[in-house]
Amino acid sequence: MMKITLLGAGHIGQTIARWLSATGDYHVTVVDRSAPALARLAGDAAATLQVDTSDAAALQRALRGQHAVINALPYHLATLAATAAREAQCHYFDLTEDVAATRAIQQLAVGASTAFMPQCGLAPGFIGIVAHHLAQGFDTLHEVKMRVGALPAFPTNSLKYNLTWSVDGLINEYCHPCEAIRGGQRIEVLPLEGMEHFSLDGTEYEAFNTSGGLGTLCETLAGRVQTLDYKSVRYPGHRDLMKMLLEELQLNQDTETLKAIMRKSIPSTMQDVVLVFVTVSGLRDGALVQEVFARKIFADRDSAAPLSAIQITTAAGICAAVDLFREGRLPQRGFIRQEQVALPDFLANRFGRAYQQSRQVESIG
Repeated sequence: MMKITLLGAGHIGQTIARWLSATGDYHVTVVDRSAPALARLAGDAAATLQVDTSDAAALQRALRGQHAVINALPYHLATLAATAAREAQCHYFDLTEDVAATRAIQQLAVGASTAFMPQCGLAPGFIGIVAHHLAQGFDTLHEVKMRVGALPAFPTNSLKYNLTWSVDGLINEYCHPCEAIRGGQRIEVLPLEGMEHFSLDGTEYEAFNTSGGLGTLCETLAGRVQTLDYKSVRYPGHRDLMKMLLEELQLNQDTETLKAIMRKSIPSTMQDVVLVFVTVSGLRDGALVQEVFARKIFADRDSAAPLSAIQITTAAGICAAVDLFREGRLPQRGFIRQEQVALPDFLANRFGRAYQQSRQVESIG
């Protein structure tokens, strides 16, 4: 049985703990600084341990003797957690979308005897696995476009948005430069720019640049693709209001105030939908062709244990990564990129099937 320490007992952490514990293949200990959050896991198979997760020494003690750590803490604690994992000599997995943290973790992985696999969620995470898989089917790559939205199923406010995941992560991706490839060259583009509109299943959407969703694909596809970018999908009108808040009201210089406003004024929801949309074009056997992967994943409204779509997709991503690692289908040391996961292996995995069982979207407008 693989011994796992799971850092973070939030909505995503609780789902990860329950899913892994239920298999019988993992002994999970959930670590969090919040006693009430840990109490919500009472009666589940996972053990719990209250620890100050911002205390490096305490964190390292909690990881000793464990095979692996899964980090579901806020992004600003990723480097701290990865450093503790290296010191404790256990494998490391996380959900971070933060570019700087991922680069730091890459450096920690150099010469390590254990594995470091960050960005194991939806975006970055599954979206990169899909894009890389499609890209392998081309002789010459022209364009890779990755679009993901975690959206309320029933938007009612002016932002046309409800809180479905971490406010910290949301504001982080709206405020930091975004990686891209243009004309075959790696560049940085501004967040909230690059606006485009499209329709899917009769619903109108907008998409714009946000940080972190590409994961390490810029490195992996460097020299092979002319255009590569990632954009977040929202309902029309959302970007303009966020741009006003962040830039015109200058809340990008006081993000803690903005986060407090959003937590106070924007309701969270369990009734959400996750949209995954990847297009890849290029030459195959001398012909210009395009491949599209489009899915919608809906919330599970089971009355006994409801799960939001973002819980399902995020937990499925990291649980599948850990499961494939345990089975020896991934490298066992050093830095592991999401695109090293084979899409067929992911979708065949008992956790990855959450994406396979989603509804495939047939029409793009």
